[in-house]
Amino acid sequence: MSMERRNTIQKSLVHNAVVSLHGHATADEVYEVIKEEHSSIGRGTVYRNLRILAEEGLIRKVEIPSGPDRFDFTLEKHYHVRCVRCNNIFDVDFDVIPNLISRIKNKNGIRFIDYDILFKGICSDCQKNLKEI
Repeated sequence: MSMERRNTIQKSLVHNAVVSLHGHATADEVYEVIKEEHSSIGRGTVYRNLRILAEEGLIRKVEIPSGPDRFDFTLEKHYHVRCVRCNNIFDVDFDVIPNLISRIKNKNGIRFIDYDILFKGICSDCQKNLKEI
């Protein structure tokens, strides 16, 4: 079996795992899902293929300050919220701001190329737990 074919299979396994997790999975979560059925796969292989899939635009990498990157199967531009108690990431039901980059007053000569907007909040499960205390 050629290396290219194996990488295609591995890339497919990683993509399928991201989709099956149906959320904002960390690289470790993706690795654990794949390892259950394919125990010989290496962590580095999973991480490398996550990077490749994100570069190819097949998944979206969501960079989380002070936390591991997350991988999202939803490709359309959208915003996220991180629960400050459990650190889970959720999609925000809010229309994307049109032409946001072109609206920035750029006094420093920076060439803006992309953005992620991450809100902070407390998810409904954590709110319930707070009420029970």
